[in-house]
This record gives sequence, structure tokens and C-alpha cells, in this order.
Amino acid sequence: MLPEAVAEPVPPPDHAGHRERLRARFASAGADSLPDYELLELALFRSIPRRDVKPLAKALIRRFGSFAEVLAAEPGRLAEIDGVGPGVVADLKLMEAAGQRLARGAIAERPVLSSWEAVLEYCRVTMAFSAREQFRVLFLDKRNRLIADEVQGHGTVDHTPVYPREVARRALELAATAVILAHNHPSGDPAPSKADIAMTREVVAVLAPLRIVVHDHVIFARAGHASFKALKLI
Repeated sequence: MLPEAVAEPVPPPDHAGHRERLRARFASAGADSLPDYELLELALFRSIPRRDVKPLAKALIRRFGSFAEVLAAEPGRLAEIDGVGPGVVADLKLMEAAGQRLARGAIAERPVLSSWEAVLEYCRVTMAFSAREQFRVLFLDKRNRLIADEVQGHGTVDHTPVYPREVARRALELAATAVILAHNHPSGDPAPSKADIAMTREVVAVLAPLRIVVHDHVIFARAGHASFKALKLI
């Protein structure tokens, strides 16, 4: 009687060791030690537990440009990448929402003008990498604490319609005494256009009789931000 054949143990796939090494680097040296594609790999481990995700991470970075821009990409554009299914899209958008919630927490219940860097970081996280323009208003109370942060309009890649009287109506509803205006330039250049300057001055003119102050209008883009106050445009 022949002895039974003993099955040889199946070695783990090569990417299994890579995952553990990447997790160890992240744990010991932090996120700054990893390039964008490796940080994205870590994010994809949960979504795709049994496959090498390095090629997908690199494909996403090639398409969108950076880790932040991958998270900010619209779900439909993410789904165009081979290997990105609904689970991957959901996990990426969850991370985007978590980052925004964390940044917003840094300015909640605090005087906004004394936390200006946190305000800039919050707006950068929420707007700078969007593929479409959006115009948002931060409504403040008399102590310059944030009452509400609302998107007043979405637009195309280079234009968002803004209605100054709608901004005024909402400020009165919230009993706001000041506002900060913010919008993004998907082109990557934060420099204000003539239309941006004209619109801002119209908002200031509508709010002034109501004794509602426009502290600033800040334009965000991948290349940085531009402050109307710093540029002496308001």
C-alpha cells in the first residue's frame, strides 16, 4: 500500500509580505515616509484584501495626480479606472469625508479669525482638489465663531453662479454678523479673475447696509490660495 501523498504547504503570495512591510513602515515612520502611491496602497488594502494593489494605486495617481486628488475625484471618474469597483469608491470617499470632518473639527466652537490657519486648511481639504468650482460661505456670529459652512453653488470647471442677495438672505436667517467667502479654481491657479473681483465687491455692497462684514474671500487651488484681503481687493 503506497503512503498517502502529503500536500506541500502553499507559500503566501509575494504581496502579502509587501503589505506587512508597508504597514510596519507606516507604523514606525508615519505617513510622511511614504510616497502618495504607497499611502494609497494602504488605503486599498481594506477594499481589496487578496490582490496586489500597487498597480491600481499607481494607475490612480497617474490619472488624478496625487493622493489628495484621488480622494477628491468624483465617483464616476474613479469608476473609470480598471479595478475600481463600488467598494473601492465607497472607501475612498469615506476617507475624504473623514479628512473633511477632522479639519472642520479644528475650527468648530473657536473664534475663526484667531484660528485662521485651521480655517485655511479646512477649506483647502474640502475644496482645493475638486474638479468643479464651488462657492461656499462660512457664516460667523458676533464672536467670530462658525455658525454654518454652506455651499451656495456648484459650477463648471471655471464658473460658479453666485447670487449676493441669496448670501444676504441666508446670513440674516442665521443671524450672522460676518462671513468668509471661499471658492476653488480647478485650473490650479488661485489668482482672482476680474469676474471674481466684481462678484466679491457686489457681495460686500449688498451685505454692508445689513452690517454684515465680509472678512475675506479666499480662492483655493492645487497651487495654493489667494486672499482678497491680503491682495487689498476688499
